[in-house]
Amino acid sequence: MPLSSIPSNIRILQIPLNFLKQNSLIFTQIKMFTSSTSLASISPAHFTPPSQQTLLVTHLETCKSMDHLKQIHSQTIKTGLFTNPSVQNKLIAFCCTHENGNMDYACQVFDKIPQPTVFAWNTMIKGYSRIDLHRNGVLMYLDMLNSDVKPDHYTFPFLLKGFSRDVALKFGKELHCHVVKFGFGSNVFVQNALINVYSLCGEIDVAQGIFDMSCKEDAVTWNAMFSGYNRMKRYEDTRKLFGEMELKGLLSTSVTFVLVLSACAKLKDLDVGKRVHRYVKECNIEPNLILENALIDMYAACGEMDVALEIFGMMKNRDVISWTGIVSGFLNRGQVDLAREFFDDMPIKDYVSWTAMIDGYLRVNRFKEALTLFREMQTSNIRPDEFTMVSILSACAHLGALELGEWIKTYIDKYKVKNDTFVGNALIDMYCKCGNVEKARSIFREILRKDKFTWTAMIVGLAINGHGQEALDMFSEMLRASITPDEVTYVGVLCACTHTGMVDEGRKYFSGMTSQHSIEPNVTHYGCMVDLLGRAGRLKEALEVIKNMPMKPNSIVWGALLGACRVHKDAEMAEMAVKQILELDPDNGAVYVLLCNIYAACNRLDNLREVRQLMLDRGIKKTPGCSLIEMNGVVHEFVAGDQSHPETGEIYLKLEKMTSDLKFVGYLPDTSEVFLDIGEEEKESAVYRHSEKLAMAFGLINSEPGATIRIVKNLRMCVDCHRVAKLVSKVYDREVIVRDKTRFHHFRDGSCSCKDYW
Repeated sequence: MPLSSIPSNIRILQIPLNFLKQNSLIFTQIKMFTSSTSLASISPAHFTPPSQQTLLVTHLETCKSMDHLKQIHSQTIKTGLFTNPSVQNKLIAFCCTHENGNMDYACQVFDKIPQPTVFAWNTMIKGYSRIDLHRNGVLMYLDMLNSDVKPDHYTFPFLLKGFSRDVALKFGKELHCHVVKFGFGSNVFVQNALINVYSLCGEIDVAQGIFDMSCKEDAVTWNAMFSGYNRMKRYEDTRKLFGEMELKGLLSTSVTFVLVLSACAKLKDLDVGKRVHRYVKECNIEPNLILENALIDMYAACGEMDVALEIFGMMKNRDVISWTGIVSGFLNRGQVDLAREFFDDMPIKDYVSWTAMIDGYLRVNRFKEALTLFREMQTSNIRPDEFTMVSILSACAHLGALELGEWIKTYIDKYKVKNDTFVGNALIDMYCKCGNVEKARSIFREILRKDKFTWTAMIVGLAINGHGQEALDMFSEMLRASITPDEVTYVGVLCACTHTGMVDEGRKYFSGMTSQHSIEPNVTHYGCMVDLLGRAGRLKEALEVIKNMPMKPNSIVWGALLGACRVHKDAEMAEMAVKQILELDPDNGAVYVLLCNIYAACNRLDNLREVRQLMLDRGIKKTPGCSLIEMNGVVHEFVAGDQSHPETGEIYLKLEKMTSDLKFVGYLPDTSEVFLDIGEEEKESAVYRHSEKLAMAFGLINSEPGATIRIVKNLRMCVDCHRVAKLVSKVYDREVIVRDKTRFHHFRDGSCSCKDYW
């Protein structure tokens, strides 16, 4: 048969004539097609040898790389096999589902298909879900509907699986309507996916409704509900639902056990946790890393470190989560040093383990060590997340380390760390506790979604920094924004009234707690009222508040009254307050010291000696005064009479010069609160070496002229240090900010924000 006699649409394939002659089967097929089929419908695939077709399909099924797939794809085009829907589906399936697949290439293949099957559409949707491009999956689904292809029972499980919260919020409810419209509401896989979607949206009750209507015969459905409850921190509901699952006698999976153990860890429910562990053994669940880590986490959270260590020791493989579980367990028990030993032994540490260890130091008030560990984290090239940032900002707040706190703020902005409301609230707290209210206000204005904690942080921050009226204005603005205050908010409001002497306003807000917001005052609120009345000199009214409290007053409430007695020099009521405090807290050394100060101020030296002797007899020691000051990102610590600092010589020289300069403008040391049985000269010498003065001298040496000096003191400032700070602010033209145990003192141009009332 000459080549010229073959129809033109066949001839262009360039099929060798001798090949056709040798293969009679293909030749017969050609004759059949030319006689019974339109020539225009004939494709090159009709002439591909069956052996070659089988070989290409086999290659597709065993393909392991995109390079290999592209070669196969080229052959399918060359041989005409690409028009075969089965081949098209296999090409797309590899790109969408294989670990080495490529969605961009899948799109190119998909776009060449004139009429994709529902399988092809589903596979594309599944591919986008696999790489967390869920929005693209939704768009693909909409294109599918526009192409008049209806979804099948695979479409919605692929589409809804793994939704992120923002996608769930945007598309979840609408897609649920489509599920109902197309009749897949009873599909168990769709139900499981919808439970997850509504959990992500925070609508756990809707998820519960879907769960209740499901057949509940599949453990995966229960797991979806457990996961939703855990995500919403409703661990009690997880525990309760697990009890229902036990009653139904359903076979749990390892995922079930992991989710329930996680809830037990949060609830510290050792009984249910042990029961789950027993099920793991009885069901012969194959040990896996995730389950073993959940067991460690549960036992560690419940304080059973011996069992946790036993499981840890038997593990064939350990990952960073295993180690972190043990570290967290010791931290929960307050065994920070033991936790640090395990932490240091960890072969690999991630940001979670670093953050856990940093949080451990914060819990036991070892803030300097938390900052040191954070610096080690930086040198280890571990990128912190927003939770780490919140922890470090908390440490900066406690230490008054403004420079480091501002560096953290710069780091957050530079590396685009998730700057959510929690981080914003931590920044407000840090700036307020470092005495920089302006920066706190700036952060407050930048936060788009302010919650009650944002408002509360700002109100409390303004109050403790002496901006009482502004704090109350902020509270009014909070109410206008329809944000409901809580107990802590009202503590800030009452503190604002206290530090500005607004007694009537304080009474109004105190009564408004219950009448307007149904918040029953707790012991802290009563303490604020005692402080408010006491500072205003209404000591008898303050005592009446204590007597009429619906709960037993604690040492803090009595301490507020004692502090007012010091200010107003009421020794008799002070003695009564001290008696009550020591009954509650016999080893409270600060109370003895404060009573001694009152006796010294009232010149009741015999009583002073009696208290001093009582302290000696009971082995009560005065807590040493300690002051912190940050300079160039490093926190320096001073105690009274300290000579351990590397710059001790320069500091004491500066202290002498400072004292001389202040005496020139009228400074006389106030030794009224020194109750040591020594001469006046020795008393003056003791006062000169107080930790605040050492910190101020150090600040003057190491900072530029005009720079603010910020100090954090562990005790209440004494009268003499308060007077010195006022004079330093005037003589050296510096703002001096001291945060002591009771409040902030902003010293400017010779005066203090507390108006000498602290």
